[in-house]
Amino acid sequence: MLKGQNALVTGGSRGIGRAVVLELAKQGANVGFFYAGNRQAAEETLELLAAYPVKAKALQVNVADRAQVEEAVKAMEQELGPIQILVNNAGRTLDKLTPMLSDEDFDSVLDVNLKGAFYVTRALYRGFMRQKYGRIVFVSSVAALMGNPGQAAYTASKAGLIGLTKTVAKELAKRGVTCNAVAPGFVETDMTGAMPEAARSAGLAAVPMGRMARPEEIASLCVFLASPQASYITGTVIQADGGLHM
Repeated sequence: MLKGQNALVTGGSRGIGRAVVLELAKQGANVGFFYAGNRQAAEETLELLAAYPVKAKALQVNVADRAQVEEAVKAMEQELGPIQILVNNAGRTLDKLTPMLSDEDFDSVLDVNLKGAFYVTRALYRGFMRQKYGRIVFVSSVAALMGNPGQAAYTASKAGLIGLTKTVAKELAKRGVTCNAVAPGFVETDMTGAMPEAARSAGLAAVPMGRMARPEEIASLCVFLASPQASYITGTVIQADGGLHM
């Protein structure tokens, strides 16, 4: 489905990002991914990618650092060639009630989740325009649509991604480039695994399907949006939350 295309995934060493990387490779795309600092996880992902006949490259990048992002994007394109698919998945959370959030706390979350996605998108923007083809997917969150106590910074950053999605979609639509967002609910990742059991149980109780999503289920949606089959879908936000917000 994606043979011969080149993809870049941010936050690609673990969780949803790793699942997206592997699904892209399964569909034939060459895959590069950025990771924040867990080299062991990145190497494990590269080992898994070795099962597929595609090019693969990992780079340690702080997506909140504009200069690092621009340099890394150039290095990735030198290795793989022009990028046709971008999945902005890198993210972090820092949960505190609003009055307990410091300026530094708030900035640190927005710098990674929102500004980081902006930096990577901007670095590839002109390339998409020149190719007159491209697929951009932002991994937002259902929390952006419904709010979540104790997650002011996280929900603000993920809501910002939705606004960015719609703006980029309108800017690039006539160039054959689509831009969409995915809004997952509870997913089986390190982030949800670290939740206190009481919070985890309460969260699951609110999900009509009664379970968390597997990372692969979110990845399949991201890769569909990155495929030629999704050529007439742009500027949309697709929830994958087991019915949590409806």
